Amino acid sequence: MQKITEFKLVGEAELKGPMAAYMKNKFFFVGVKTPERKRQSKELLKVSKKMPLKELIQVIDELYQRSEREYQYVAIDISFANVKRFSFTEMKFLTQYVTQKAWWDSVDAWRKVFGKYVQLYPDEKRRLFELFYKQDNFWMRRISILLQLLEKETMDKELLTLAILYDQHTDEFFIQKAIGWALRNYSKFDSAWVKNFIEEYPLHKLATREASIYLN
Repeated sequence: MQKITEFKLVGEAELKGPMAAYMKNKFFFVGVKTPERKRQSKELLKVSKKMPLKELIQVIDELYQRSEREYQYVAIDISFANVKRFSFTEMKFLTQYVTQKAWWDSVDAWRKVFGKYVQLYPDEKRRLFELFYKQDNFWMRRISILLQLLEKETMDKELLTLAILYDQHTDEFFIQKAIGWALRNYSKFDSAWVKNFIEEYPLHKLATREASIYLN
């Protein structure tokens, strides 16, 4: 664990304020933009791929508990870099971080981790989906809606439909935005299905507007 205790991001003081303001002042920042963060954490990600899984999970947790926002990003980067190594057990454990220090940036980054996992292990898709579906926390449900965001031929339309209809009338902005985003993305591949979906199920105006961008 010596490597992780010594790992520190070096930021620029003048970036802290603007970066915090962009995130509604919900978090403190070191002041490191994404390309520089990835450069500074490159060696740590490389080392992480050789760590025993138990130690790797400890590293992810230690980083995620740090106060500056960029460390949550590094923790998620490490999770994504190691997703091929994870079993369903590790993925289930990682779901707890979705609701910790939750905001759209971290939640959507975690979505990429879980989305990549179900692409690699499609037989686990429904089981992983169930970890997010119908949860009380709307950030968790956002992931159930966006879990298959980048899928085309492999899209499980039944799961997408379940996730959307559960929140069909939810007023939460980030839920309706997710519904629109998921449908809009899939409309690039199967516009007829998305058009029929919108016609069959009355959606929130925001979701409908977002979903229809490529249909008009």
